[in-house]
Amino acid sequence: MGTLTRVTHDDLRDQAAAYALGALSRDERVAFETHLLECGECDEEARSFTAIATALATSAPPASPDRHLRDRAVDVESRPVPRPAHRAAAYTPWLVAAASIAVAVALGAQLMTQRRSAANSVSAVVVLGAEDLVRVDLAGQPVAPRASARAFWSRTRGLIVTASQLPPLPAGRTYQLWIIVGEKPVGAGFLRPAGDGTVRAVFNPPAPAANVAAFAVTLEPDGGVPAPTGDKYLVGLVN
Repeated sequence: MGTLTRVTHDDLRDQAAAYALGALSRDERVAFETHLLECGECDEEARSFTAIATALATSAPPASPDRHLRDRAVDVESRPVPRPAHRAAAYTPWLVAAASIAVAVALGAQLMTQRRSAANSVSAVVVLGAEDLVRVDLAGQPVAPRASARAFWSRTRGLIVTASQLPPLPAGRTYQLWIIVGEKPVGAGFLRPAGDGTVRAVFNPPAPAANVAAFAVTLEPDGGVPAPTGDKYLVGLVN
């Protein structure tokens, strides 16, 4: 007879990311969902992963140009050019060409934004599926006691950060994210909250490093700084 392997709480908790991504087999999913009925910790973990996966996936609209912009481009191209009786007629072809270029630029910018959003969603799935994924909860500091954040960090795949209730940025300032390696802060990217104070961001992996102790967010000048200078708004220790 084969040896019966007992599935532990830690084993099931490690499946939370795969569950959120729909990557579990049927038997694994049934076992995990059964465990969720009696384990609030794993239920919270699964909800957290599902929320970030859903938010980032749905933030990427289909990569097709806006119909009105497309119609405007066609209209500009096909519209007959009037023949005014004054000297401005000499500039009309130039104006039509300029309008066509402007619409083309608008279409291109929209497509680039959509593709960038779609790429972020793909990156998020890659990060959440990493075997070395670590979740770090960041708490609001005295300058922003209601703020909170969560970092999903994989040394091999990248970093996802979600935050809420961050205060609006003052002019000329940005939130800078830091990974604390030992006692040295390493800049990981910038957070620019939406109007409601929320942030969902995906970053490329920082340089591989051991002894990561914490994550922090500070308020810094636009463009960032090589080392923290401003107030700490969020801090979270790596367990």
